[in-house]
Amino acid sequence: MKFFSYFYDEMEHLFYQKPKDFNKFVNRELLAYGLGATLYMPATRPNIHQEILSKKYEGLTSLVIDLEDAVGDLEVGSAEGKLVKELSKLFEELNRQFLRFEDLPLMFIRIRDCKQFQRLKKQLGEAVKLLTGVVLPKFSVEDGAGLLKEVREIHSEQHPFYAMPILETARIIQKETRLEELLKVKKLLDQNRELILNIRIGATDFSGLYGIRRSVDTTVYEIAILRDCIADIINIFQRGDDPYIVSGPVWEYFSAKERMLKPLLRQTPFRERYGDEGLKLRAELIDQNMDGLIREVLMDIANGLTGKTVIHPSHIKTVQALNVVSLEEYMDACTIVEAAEGHLGVVRSGFANKMNEIKPHYVWAKKILLKSQLYGVLHAEVTNIDLIKKEVYV
Repeated sequence: MKFFSYFYDEMEHLFYQKPKDFNKFVNRELLAYGLGATLYMPATRPNIHQEILSKKYEGLTSLVIDLEDAVGDLEVGSAEGKLVKELSKLFEELNRQFLRFEDLPLMFIRIRDCKQFQRLKKQLGEAVKLLTGVVLPKFSVEDGAGLLKEVREIHSEQHPFYAMPILETARIIQKETRLEELLKVKKLLDQNRELILNIRIGATDFSGLYGIRRSVDTTVYEIAILRDCIADIINIFQRGDDPYIVSGPVWEYFSAKERMLKPLLRQTPFRERYGDEGLKLRAELIDQNMDGLIREVLMDIANGLTGKTVIHPSHIKTVQALNVVSLEEYMDACTIVEAAEGHLGVVRSGFANKMNEIKPHYVWAKKILLKSQLYGVLHAEVTNIDLIKKEVYV
């Protein structure tokens, strides 16, 4: 599996450093950057194994099969049965060598509770090895310890199995309990660090607790209560001494409707890069409601978040294109890491537009170098817009 593999022979002229192959067996610290745009689909969906075999969703690197919010309470039994059936079929294909682990996206199931998890583990048997892990919604200290114990029973060096907790409970969004709860959760996760792939933010559940639903014109960073909570999550979990990878909240829009507000994409980058053709591309992205997604992903990245939950395949390329490392970022990161022995405190950027301070920028530089291994590094003359604009031929 590789980001942007659909560009085939064009990789050379797009990437200064091409994205590397990866799968669920790579080092956990690196794998945490490999989720990219994580596509959610309900466990009630038919023919999931066929869609994976046929690589229906071009560019897909991570997939969550959802048994929680995407499944009605009256559908749970049938949804569990379908999930077990689909994964068992896929495992048969693997055993018959019709595909390899390397061909699979990183696959997770999102469960409702510990009892359901135990039930599915028993029913899946060896087929559980297909999974990279489990998503733990509404994660709390009270239930979390038991869930992580179940994860630990599956996890091994030969077949790693990870947890991705979602922070989305009332005790985390409500101000008077937030910091105490976040610190308790972090303590529990620290005790199980080797099992935690990344941390996800449940912006939709947080909003629901206050009767809020953001519009297609609004990013999570413009909803005050979400912005404040996300800031505290970043504060607790991304401290430089031992940071977790935190993923951007879900973007839930994909269909066009009449707009009330101005588009969120500036004209200048598109016009300067492609002229009239660039303005046409911008108009197409706006028509597809992609401008809000693009702005939110850029805000995610600015706040140190990596990857994003999405609910439509059309989001995959955009999210992943925006996460590719620029040559300027990469060169600055290399300079900072190489100068970290203590001989220098500050180095002028090779791009002659900034000073790289070694100690303050060291953690950032390490993140950029890890991210660059999987997402790749663009040539100086190539932009993220180029990757979004480029046609994908399946």
